[in-house]
Amino acid sequence: MKKTFLYEDHLSHGAKMVDFSGWSMPINYGSQIDEHHQVRNDVGIFDVSHMSIFKISGQNAEGYLRYIFSNDVKKISSKNKALYGLLLNENAGIIDDLIVYCLEGDFMIVSNCATKEKNEAWYQRHASEFDVSVEYIDNEGILAVQGPNSIKVIEKIFGGEASSLNTNECVKVDGVMIAKTGYTGEEGFEVICENKYLRKIWNSAIESGAKPIGLAARDTLRLEAGFCLYGSDMDESVNPHACGLTWTVDLNDEDREFIGKQAFLNINERDEQKMIGILLKDKGILRPGYEITHIDGKGTVLSGTFSPTLKKSIGLARVDRTVEQSGRVKIRNKELEIEFVSPRFLKKI
Repeated sequence: MKKTFLYEDHLSHGAKMVDFSGWSMPINYGSQIDEHHQVRNDVGIFDVSHMSIFKISGQNAEGYLRYIFSNDVKKISSKNKALYGLLLNENAGIIDDLIVYCLEGDFMIVSNCATKEKNEAWYQRHASEFDVSVEYIDNEGILAVQGPNSIKVIEKIFGGEASSLNTNECVKVDGVMIAKTGYTGEEGFEVICENKYLRKIWNSAIESGAKPIGLAARDTLRLEAGFCLYGSDMDESVNPHACGLTWTVDLNDEDREFIGKQAFLNINERDEQKMIGILLKDKGILRPGYEITHIDGKGTVLSGTFSPTLKKSIGLARVDRTVEQSGRVKIRNKELEIEFVSPRFLKKI
């Protein structure tokens, strides 16, 4: 299995390591629940260096990204900002979700590790059409500092310029990129830099009060925040309407052509299933694949877990577009009551 630069550091903190898409990654450092609450109430640090980093160079890098990306990167060009969006195929199916960064005029893509080879082939396939270069970066890593006290940690390490960033802004400090982005629903930052800087930043964050957080808590945090996970909540078989990501497809510039545009425009949103949040009212744990029924149709649980914050089982589900306030889910041949809610479960706190 592949190992991140901080593999030995994880072991020294008592991490339980697991295979995550071919990477040996920390699932927890003793208690997933404690780590979840640490991020919600204080500050935690994640090593997410397994994610894929690509740099795009060439005079027409902006035009290239405007063509392969569902969102319009013209909105962030030369503005030191990040933009979330999708890679769509010609049928408007979702190849992957990712973030494009523009920092000091240079573009960078960060996407999921499990889709690295597929994405790279897709990038290279279209790069020649725009005379741009796409380079996979294997000597850099990513740390995520997340939680209500993340600002204090970032300010102590990098100073006020970094800690005062607004959401989706980024800056470079002494060769290190800091972005106000994250996957937890909390105040937070992501740090991208060469591997040689990672250990110093990791240790400095821990000395400043951050605690190491594993992938298990990362998943419960993102689910409470209503963030989709590629491979669970979306893939190439579904379009943006079916997973609550219509907003990532920017149609404001009618002249902009991008992959999947025509297919997307031909979809009648009212004919599509939609993503919704579900709360289990009875005892049990929601799991992917469980069947949902309601008065007007059916659905399927996509992601499900126990929410440490709400102390209930929650999930994301894809259901027929018309739903009432409640329905039922089948768990081990028993039909249990569920409530349909906004996927942003944090609003329920």
